This record gives sequence, structure tokens and C-alpha cells, in this order.
Amino acid sequence: QVQLVESGGGLVHPGGSLRLSCATSGSIFSFSAIGWYRQPPGKERGFVARISTGGSTLYADSVKGRFTISRDNAANTVYLQMNNLKPDDTAVYYCAGRRPGSSEYNDWGQGTQVTVSS
Repeated sequence: QVQLVESGGGLVHPGGSLRLSCATSGSIFSFSAIGWYRQPPGKERGFVARISTGGSTLYADSVKGRFTISRDNAANTVYLQMNNLKPDDTAVYYCAGRRPGSSEYNDWGQGTQVTVSS
């Protein structure tokens, strides 16, 4: 089974940037799409962005223009570049894989904490 491992979280000041990585233990093409989700403290997990095998992207309205999702197929890694971070972006960020033929994300990483605070 292909696993997903997030990294790159940390503490950043408002207006700062972070880049999250989601590395797959096997071929990134095991998934038809890889997405990023986040769970703020005391709230439910929600969609952030996703990128398909073909490279098409989709973003939540709250991050459009600030976050960029990309993929490096050779490295079997998906990235989430986060700029102009706000305190409301504070959350545990998860990457998830959607397998071909599935409408759901069934494979999840363990999460990485992002804290935006002055």
C-alpha cells in the first residue's frame, strides 16, 4: 500500500510563507489525484486544494491567490506553497490520495501542524 507522508509545517508570522510536501512511498501515479485538507483547532477538516494526474488544480476560495499546489512526478511528491499566511490558516494539514475509479480520498497522511501567529 502506498503511504503518504507530510512535512514542512511549523510556526510562521502572519504574512509569511511555508511550503508543505507530501511524499508518496510508491508511485505518485497510484493516485488519480492528491489533495490537501486542513483541520483548524476545534473545527472539522476541510478541503484546501487538489491536483490531478494531468495537472489540473482546484482550490478552496479561502486560499485562492495565496496557495499553490504542484507536483513533481519524478520525486513522487506534491507540494503546497502557502504565501501571505493568516492566523486563520492555523491547522493540521493533511495530504490525501484518491485512487483511480474512486470518488473519495481513501489514503491519508499523518498530518503536519501549521501555526500562524505573531
